[in-house]
Amino acid sequence: NAVCPAGVLWLRGDFGKARFAVDVADTRSSRATGLMHVPHMPASKGMLFVYEYPQEVAFWMKNTLIPLDIIYADETGVVSNIQANAVPGDLTPLPGLGLVQYVLEINGGMAAQLGISVGTQIQHPAISKPIWPCE
Repeated sequence: NAVCPAGVLWLRGDFGKARFAVDVADTRSSRATGLMHVPHMPASKGMLFVYEYPQEVAFWMKNTLIPLDIIYADETGVVSNIQANAVPGDLTPLPGLGLVQYVLEINGGMAAQLGISVGTQIQHPAISKPIWPCE
């Protein structure tokens, strides 16, 4: 709907609200590719990874060219863990810690800059049981 388009994601917390234009990766192949080979991403852009159900996930930075903040959220869209400033090309698995259904990748350092932390709420139409529903 117009109030909550698929290309826009909102975050809210003690810092207020933040808006990102997002591409949605909701298939196995789009999640596997993610932001690989992307040489630059605008500050207000990100990618939302959507899984069919809550599960343990770990990301790595293979073929990734820019540092990323990897923000993990549960089935309700509440941030449960953040891997800040993930290093481009690093093959170390970066786990979500607990059951994760949504993962937001944004430019490295943005989460700290904006004040995004554990407990921050995400609003997006892909979130199946949202704590912060679209209107």
